[in-house]
Amino acid sequence: MLELTIATYHQALLEKQLTTEELVAFYLDRIQRFDNTLSSIICVNPAAGELARACDDCLRKTGKLCGSLHGVPVLVKDNIETADMPTTAGSLSLEGFNTGKDADLVKRLKAAGAIILAKTNLHEFAIWGESISSIKGQTYNPYDLSRTPGGSSGGTGAALAANFGLAGIGTDTINSIRSPSSANNLVGIRPTVGLVSNDGIVPYSLTQDTAGPMARNVADAAAVLKVIAVRELPEAPASDSPKIGVLRSFFGSEPENKVVNRVMAQVLEELAGMGVELLEIDDQILIGELVAHISVHLFDLKAHLNNYLAAVHAPYPSIDAILQSGLHHPGIKDNLVYANQLYITSPEYSKRLKRRALLQKQIESLFSSYQLDALIFPHQQQLVCRVGESQLQRNGALAAITGFPSICLPAGFSAPTVKAPIGVPIGFELFGLPGSESRLIEISRRYEKQHPKRKFPIEDNWL
Repeated sequence: MLELTIATYHQALLEKQLTTEELVAFYLDRIQRFDNTLSSIICVNPAAGELARACDDCLRKTGKLCGSLHGVPVLVKDNIETADMPTTAGSLSLEGFNTGKDADLVKRLKAAGAIILAKTNLHEFAIWGESISSIKGQTYNPYDLSRTPGGSSGGTGAALAANFGLAGIGTDTINSIRSPSSANNLVGIRPTVGLVSNDGIVPYSLTQDTAGPMARNVADAAAVLKVIAVRELPEAPASDSPKIGVLRSFFGSEPENKVVNRVMAQVLEELAGMGVELLEIDDQILIGELVAHISVHLFDLKAHLNNYLAAVHAPYPSIDAILQSGLHHPGIKDNLVYANQLYITSPEYSKRLKRRALLQKQIESLFSSYQLDALIFPHQQQLVCRVGESQLQRNGALAAITGFPSICLPAGFSAPTVKAPIGVPIGFELFGLPGSESRLIEISRRYEKQHPKRKFPIEDNWL
C-alpha cells in the first residue's frame, strides 16, 4: 500500500484485493508509528474507521465505486473547516475550536466519496513558510530531519511524502502549496484564484488565497482538483508540441544556487528531449520586488482574519485579542504586530493593487508575444531551509500575486548526505495563464510519464 495511487487503489477495491478499511488502518498505523518524529498531524478523524466501513458497504451493495474519490483518505490542512474535527489554524488561540461546518471544498470531497482522514500541521495561521505552530510545534522534512518541510502547508507535504494518506489539501497565499510540494518530492497545484472556493478557510489574504491539491503524482492531484473546483475545468487544446519559456530571472546566480541550477539544467534537457520547445526569457521580473512592492498579503491579514474570527465567534476574535492572549507561537508575533498596523484603505494598498494589475497585463503580454504554453522556473532557488532558519529565494509569489495557476513538480534531489540519505527534494513550477490548468496538467503528465522523479523517503531515519 506504500505509494498507492487513486487509480491502482480503486482497481484493487473492484478486484477485491483491498478494502477501504484496510487502507485507512494502514495509514493510521503509520501515523501512530512515525508522526512522533515528523510532527505533521494535528488531529486524526475519530470516525475514520466507521467511514471506511461505510465505503466498503456501499461497494458491496452496489458493485461499483460510490464517487470519483470513493474511499480516498485525504489529509486536510488545519486552516480548513471540518464539521467533525476542530479547526485550529495551528494556533493555541483556536485549540479545540469547531465552527460546526465543512468548508466548501470539504463538502465536495465528501460528496465524491473521500474520507477526511486527518488535519495537518501548518505554519500558524499560514503566516510563514517553515511549518511551525504553537499547537503542534515544528514539522520535520521526512527526507532530511534537519530541514523544514517548506510551508505553510508543510504538515500536508510531510505527511503525504511519508504515506500517511493518499492525497492532500493545502492552501497558498504566497508559496504555501508549492513550497512543501517542492520540499517533499510531491505534485502541488495552485489553481487560478476563484476556481476553488475560499468558503470555510481561515483567511490570510482573500485577494491572494486559494486552496489546492497535493499528491504523489499528477493524476491524483488532477483528480482532486476536478472534485474541489467550483466549475468544470476547460479542456486543453490537443497538442503534442508545447512551448515553454525559461524565466531566467527566477534562477539564482550565487554559490548556494548551484545545486538547484544543476537539477534544473537536467529538467530542461529532459523537456527538450521530449520535443518541448524551450525559449529563454530574459525579462527582468524580480521575485523580491514582487513580494516587497506588489503583494498585498500583509495588508489584507488584519481585515480579512478579523472579519472571519468575529463571524465564526472564535474565542479570540481579532489579532489584538490573540496577541493579548499570548496563545500563539512567538515566531509569528512580529508579523501579526506589523500586519495589525496596515489597512486595506491605505494609499499604499491601492498602489499595490494597481501594480498587480500591471503585472497581470505584463505576464499576459509575455505569453502572447512568445506564444507560450507555460513558464518554467525552480520553485526555490536554493534548498529548503534547515530547522531554525527562514525560507529564502522562493518563486511562488508570481502565481500568488497575479492569481494565475501554477503546478509544482518533482525535479530531482541534491546529492545524498548522512542526514539526507537520498538527497533533499527540489521542485520546479510550470506557470500558466488563468484557466490553463488542463494544459499545465497535460504537460506535467507527459513529463512525469517519461521522467518519473518520485522517490519514497527512507523510514529508518524516523525511528
